[in-house]
Amino acid sequence: MAKVLAALRHHWKKSTFGACLLGWGGHWLYGKHCDNLLRRAACQEAQAFGNQLIPATMPLKKATVFLNPAACKGKAGNLFEKNAAPILHLSGLDVTVVKTDYEGQAKQLLELMENTDLIIIAGGDGTVQELHANVNLLSLCVQAAFSKIPIGFIPLGKTCTLSHTLYPESTNQVQHITNATLAILKGETVPLDVLQIKGEKEQPVFAVSGLRWGSYRDAGVKVSKYWYLGPLKTKAAHFFSTFKEWPQKHQAALMYLGPTERPPEEPEGKSSRPPLYVRLYRRLRSYWSSPKEFPQEVAPEDWEELKLSTIELSIATRNRQLDLTRTEDFMDICIEAESVSKGQFVHTGSQKMHDPHMCPEGSQRIQASRCILQLPEGTTGSFGIDNEEYEAMPVEVKLLPRKLQFFCDPRIREQMLQAAVQ
Repeated sequence: MAKVLAALRHHWKKSTFGACLLGWGGHWLYGKHCDNLLRRAACQEAQAFGNQLIPATMPLKKATVFLNPAACKGKAGNLFEKNAAPILHLSGLDVTVVKTDYEGQAKQLLELMENTDLIIIAGGDGTVQELHANVNLLSLCVQAAFSKIPIGFIPLGKTCTLSHTLYPESTNQVQHITNATLAILKGETVPLDVLQIKGEKEQPVFAVSGLRWGSYRDAGVKVSKYWYLGPLKTKAAHFFSTFKEWPQKHQAALMYLGPTERPPEEPEGKSSRPPLYVRLYRRLRSYWSSPKEFPQEVAPEDWEELKLSTIELSIATRNRQLDLTRTEDFMDICIEAESVSKGQFVHTGSQKMHDPHMCPEGSQRIQASRCILQLPEGTTGSFGIDNEEYEAMPVEVKLLPRKLQFFCDPRIREQMLQAAVQ
């Protein structure tokens, strides 16, 4: 024993390095063990759903999974197979996995969505908003034929803004993925708003989070270039962006309409259609009995117009602050002050990496149901639409309230209902 202690004392550098390496290895193995326990517990809970008896005449529910293998720096496929796929298969669902990484998928997507009971999107924010092959998955879901199909979201990417709305916060990635997958099996849903963003020529793009245009967004997309700075890369990207012309101004003209009254929710079950002779009788009776009315003039829409000069403009849905009992539908427009110091720019930019649509103090806030953003000729730069990059151009943004039903954790829905009662 004395010889061992003497050797360790004599080679203290190697001993210190070996102790650190041994400690790190033990911590890594313990983390892997905890992850396996989380997977086992989730699979046992999913098996309880799979063991439930169903009538012999009832077909299995079909689930179509749209998996983006490129998410999370190419690790999404492995994350899905290890953490989410076993839960889905044990639950008794008829699962079809579609990998969104090759051309010519549009026809296949339509055929699959016509014969599915629920849609599951596995990836990051970009997977929700846009697929490869120029197929906008969200635009397919918004179509009337598919808008009633519930959607599940399994967060696998680095940027999963939507998961903060649907699931509890978790620092453990395995726990976050398994909780999201189990929430799909439990069947609780919440309605989410969608933004329809239409340019002058292109087909409309749809978003569940929102649109950003400005200096914070431009600096945020360059953070990965400074990977070698580790935890300082975010501040470095915003700091170096201040070396451009300062202050950075983005000028535009904004026209908008105010909030609209929320209509009552449609009943889940529709009454059976009356026979043909009953419908004919009602139509004839209404035609002969009621006097013909002249069409009323439609009141002109009350558009507000605003000239703006800002460091960043964001148009966001209210999905991050869901209120199931609110009586008005609107989106939040945040026009940030153009006069900020460079230090304040770096600080706020770091905060926006965690909450892209935060609206700092001193910004102008507008609630609107529809808006038109006009940009000066020669405007360069890009929009960020659900963390996907699009060329900046004049656009019309329209709110589609409660357009899609997303699966959520039952605890989140219960918290929303309790907050509404209070």
